[in-house]
Parts: sequence; C-alpha cells; structure tokens
Amino acid sequence: MLDLARLRALHAVSVHGSVAGAATALGYTASAVSQQITKLERETRTTLLERRGRGVALTEEAVHLAATAQRLLAIVEQAETTLEERRGRPTGRLSVGAFASAARGLLPGVLAALAREHPALDARLTEVDPHLSVDLVAKGVIDLAVAHDWDIAPLPAPQGVAQAVIGEDRCDLLVPEGHRMVGRTSVRREELAKERWVCQPPGTVCHDWLIRTLRTAGYEPDIRHQAEENHTQLALVAAGLGVAMIPRLGRGPLPPGVVAVRLDPVPVRRLYALWRAQAARRPAITATVAALQAGGAEAGLT
Repeated sequence: MLDLARLRALHAVSVHGSVAGAATALGYTASAVSQQITKLERETRTTLLERRGRGVALTEEAVHLAATAQRLLAIVEQAETTLEERRGRPTGRLSVGAFASAARGLLPGVLAALAREHPALDARLTEVDPHLSVDLVAKGVIDLAVAHDWDIAPLPAPQGVAQAVIGEDRCDLLVPEGHRMVGRTSVRREELAKERWVCQPPGTVCHDWLIRTLRTAGYEPDIRHQAEENHTQLALVAAGLGVAMIPRLGRGPLPPGVVAVRLDPVPVRRLYALWRAQAARRPAITATVAALQAGGAEAGLT
C-alpha cells in the first residue's frame, strides 16, 4: 500500500522542481521531504530522484507515479470536500498562496478573521510567485490562491479553476521630492519617456506590466535599478535615483523624500481568489473567499 503523504511529497517535488520548493509549499523541512521520498523509493523498490548538478530530477518512473499521485490527491480532495460539506462548517487544513504585496497587505487581517470566526479551520499561507499561482491551484499543490492581473494583461483562467474578484488595486507614480512632477494633479504616461526607472527584475509580473504599459505609450523605458521588494524600490526613489510605479496594496506609508503623483489613466490591477472548481462546495473555500472580499474592501480595494 503506497503512503499518501509520501505520494504528496513526490507530487510537490514534480510541480516545484526541487525538494526545497516542495518543502516550502508543504510547510515541511527539506529534510522531511527527502525522508518521505526515500521511504517511497523503498516501498516501490524504484529510484525516483536523480541528482543533477546541485538539484534533483525525477526519473521516468517518478514522473508516471507523480501523475498517478495527482489523480489520487484529487479523489481525496473530493472525499474531504463531501465530508466538510456535510458538517456544514469550515474545517481542516486550507493552503493559501498569495503574491508578496497581498501576503503583506491583505492576508494577515483575513487569516486573523478566519481564525476568530472558524476555529476549526487551519488556514496556512505561503508566498508564491503570481506567475505560478494559477498552475499550483490547478495541480492541487495549494487549495486557494490570491492572484492578480493588470488592465493590459488579463489573467488566464484554465479549465477546472474557478475564480472570484476580490477588488481592484490602483497604482501611483512615485517620484523623489523636488521632482518636476511634484505638485501636478495628474501625469500622463506619454510624459514619462525621459525618466529613469526603478522596478522589479525581468520575469516578474510587475516588470512585464511596466514594460508593456510604457511601450503602449510609445517608448522603451530606461530601467536603471531593479529590486524585488517595494521598500527597496522606495529607498532608491527617495535617494533620487529614479521613479517607480508601485501599487497601493501592501506598500505602506511612503518614506520621507518620496511623493505620490496620480497617473492618467490610473493603472489598475484586479485581485482574484482562485480555487479548483471541484472544491467549490467546500465551506472552507466559500468562507475564505468571503473573508478575502471583506478584507479587500477594508484594505481600500474598490
């Protein structure tokens, strides 16, 4: 009899591409995941992971077993959903993934509210890349994700994944004190062609959005500095090293030396809750989506 927890560990490694990534998603240590895989190899008398450089790769047998694990986990989820639905209240563990600014600016209040109102629900947060969140939900690695898209780049919704709008988050142009734009009631994107920019690194949603936004205004942005964290970007702007476009959610108070200027039109990103359609009846999902929408309203999402 194959152990479900060990199959879950293998499936997580197949999705995340590493033991460390699987450990983060499952809330385990990397050592614990490795032990689960080792035990599964003994149970199946099959080599499942091969070392490749500093990482690991799944063997052909492991790929097939991981696909079977995904189907088994889906069946287990259906059984758990039915049981929870019959109880009529949110219970059990719920894994939630969210991108960084939502994890910082939205989820703490939402998770606290869920803990107060539904003590039998064990909701656990993992910060995930928004590029990956939809796929993680579709593959059953996480139960629910908070993702976002931009007005010029809609979020793809694959078959089998349901979604609900949490709200819209607006974005400001942030400039150093003394910048020529300070004091303006609004600024159009076409006026920013000669600016030096601070933004996230390539491959991130916000970087791609900035490039596409400014290209639609007719020019290629001059990106001088790249940083993952909003606080680092704000520090660079405060030092007079460039301007940035940063959403309001999770941004926090602006530091001294940084001024927000309204853009016209205002860039907007829409936040969504995503979950597998087959789990839609689960009370934990409906309660969490409702809490996210209420929390979004409190956080100023329109």
